[in-house]
Amino acid sequence: MAEAPRSCDCFVSLPPGSRDDHVIFGKNSDRPRNEVQEVAHYPAASHPPGSMLECTYIQIPQVEQTRAVVLSKPAWMWGAEMGANDQGVCVGNEAVWTRETVSSGEALLGMDLVRLGLERGDSAWGALTAITSLLELHGQGGQCREDPEPFSYHNTFLLVDRNEAWVLETAGRLWGAQKVTEGVKNISNQLTIGAEVSAEHPELRSVAQAQGWWDGEGEFNFSQVFSPENPPARMELAKQRYKGGTELLQQHDGSVTAEVMISILRDKPSGICMDSGGFCTTGSMVSVLPRDSSLPCVHFFTATPDPSRSIFKPFVFSDFSNPVLGVVSPQFGPDDPVRKQPRFQSQVDRRHDLYKAHQLALRTMETNPDQGLAVYEILRDLESQCLSEISAMLSGEIPGEELGDLFFDSVDTEIKFYQ
Repeated sequence: MAEAPRSCDCFVSLPPGSRDDHVIFGKNSDRPRNEVQEVAHYPAASHPPGSMLECTYIQIPQVEQTRAVVLSKPAWMWGAEMGANDQGVCVGNEAVWTRETVSSGEALLGMDLVRLGLERGDSAWGALTAITSLLELHGQGGQCREDPEPFSYHNTFLLVDRNEAWVLETAGRLWGAQKVTEGVKNISNQLTIGAEVSAEHPELRSVAQAQGWWDGEGEFNFSQVFSPENPPARMELAKQRYKGGTELLQQHDGSVTAEVMISILRDKPSGICMDSGGFCTTGSMVSVLPRDSSLPCVHFFTATPDPSRSIFKPFVFSDFSNPVLGVVSPQFGPDDPVRKQPRFQSQVDRRHDLYKAHQLALRTMETNPDQGLAVYEILRDLESQCLSEISAMLSGEIPGEELGDLFFDSVDTEIKFYQ
């Protein structure tokens, strides 16, 4: 039997692909089944000159000012699978394998680069330049799951703001990028940029030519030049999901909304929503970025696995955005298995309160389907009502009040319903 595709999926819709004058971002994070994903908010901060920053595995120089971010992240690592900053920038990443060898040493994880791009970029392009500069200085590599068995990869990124999107695909320190200004676009675990390279590493073509991957004369097709001759099975199987995701987006081209993006992330027949095997969808995110800068951006997170059985909860940056402890995992400091050498020799319980409540609710649905379904239907109705009210707010029909409490209230409500 063929192995199920194990990959993440990122989506974006820009006008006229969107129904309204909004840019819509969406991502499913497919990770090891039992990995806990938390949603963490970090306020903007100033840092003394010369400060060092501890990422997942290595230290790098800190910048003097970082932006406020909200992240959906595996609880054991410093970096994030996806997130947004207070400037309306969203970033998500995907694993990819290329002709360039994956380093066996520890460097910046692709997830570290997601967080760094958000903390340091005031636009999609600004996040991209931050990521590529750090890639050049520090490289990418290191164990990508909480397990002693080696698993590392290179990364592709989807970077989005209120005006445009960028696809950034990397091969070691090399990279190519494609600018997207309208319509719909998705990425998965494969290189997708062909001849339409909008920006690139200054040595990209010379290295490809020196390696004999490109003759230096014909058309330079990034994905053809840098895709491996014998790709991993998971990369080949991801083509099914990429195609399925593209078809779902194209079906809604011209009418994409937050509700449509959520429905795509919940789609199981396409494999976008994964719930079988050792990997599953452990967290999901959808963002609505109005072109009108006077309107707030709204970001929705599940903070729990399987979006088809999870509720999307809205987060809006405000002066009163505080950490929501119900979706923040316990911290273990220097005793954390990720901090000890050799790494990952033991396991700790990283479940946060919402994750635990969600697990109990799923068990209730299995043992008492009627009761579990009733609770779930109520929560889905609340989600639908929330989406309608936010849509009305973004269209100017109703005023936005107490936006900073939206996420807290939604998490609190969901935990109480599960209990």
